[in-house]
Amino acid sequence: MERTFIMIKPDGVQRGLIGDIISRFERRGLKLIAMRFMNVSRELAEAHYAVHKGRPFYNGLIDYITSGPVVAMVWEGPNAIAIARNTMGVTHPLQAAAGTIRGDFGVEIGRNLVHGSDGPETAAFEIGLWFGEDDMVDWERSTERWIRE
Repeated sequence: MERTFIMIKPDGVQRGLIGDIISRFERRGLKLIAMRFMNVSRELAEAHYAVHKGRPFYNGLIDYITSGPVVAMVWEGPNAIAIARNTMGVTHPLQAAAGTIRGDFGVEIGRNLVHGSDGPETAAFEIGLWFGEDDMVDWERSTERWIRE
């Protein structure tokens, strides 16, 4: 099973889209195994976005992600990263396909509602940064046989 990190950013929380966004991942067959509603510390934000340090948008990104609560989550399933990224849509909402989270709800690149891991190494890093292994809930979904062969 593959795991991926997904975060509903402050704009998604403030716009009341938490339920809509979570339901999209559930309907795609991914299984939620960890979730936290929280304010992000500056230190956690800087560690999470360290790859962007030095870029012109970095300081604004840190200020934005720490400006309000987020929903941090870990989702699990075969091909979870690809499924989640497809469900979110491309980074720029105006280029995101209709039917994706960003295509349906997004307007600007700086307010694109969600973050998702872009690969296995990134997912492992981000999950480890936001959650401990004890935070993962191991559970059997009764509908699993209707989702997977």
